[in-house]
Amino acid sequence: MAALQKPGSSSLMGTLAASCLLLVALWTQGGLAVPISSHCRLDGSNFQQPYITNRTFMLAKEASLADNNTDVRLIGEKLFYEVNMGERCYLMKQVLNFTLEEVLLPQSDRFQPYMQEVVPFLARLSNKLSQCHIDSDDQHIQRNVQNLKDTVKKLGENGEIKVIGELDLLFMALRNACN
Repeated sequence: MAALQKPGSSSLMGTLAASCLLLVALWTQGGLAVPISSHCRLDGSNFQQPYITNRTFMLAKEASLADNNTDVRLIGEKLFYEVNMGERCYLMKQVLNFTLEEVLLPQSDRFQPYMQEVVPFLARLSNKLSQCHIDSDDQHIQRNVQNLKDTVKKLGENGEIKVIGELDLLFMALRNACN
């Protein structure tokens, strides 16, 4: 069979194979070639610690009991609008930083004992993502994060309670986007 191949056909096959690999790489990034920092990763073991996972979910559950606005979802489809898969960890880094700085630290005296254990855990994740960036225009990501911030601000203290009540969703989104 090899004797029937024309000279140069192996280089054609190599080009086709390389093209297929490039298409697969673009597809996994949501169709766009976006340079992503290698620092936009979290080790999976961060999300496989049963104790802190339980504490995070218990904190979210306790806060969600105080959340009287069931019509608004902060971490959902709107947050990921026009953000391709390769940019989602960077997006979630932005949401995590907002959550820590603007919500959890000011509310740190509430929802004890869970808060005192979950905040340092999330701060460590934030620190691990501190070098995470994308090398392209991030206006669409900043717009989505700003929309989230505006929604929280509009809801006032109820918005902050909602953020805490969605820590389980933040945890899962970080795991899925940065793992």
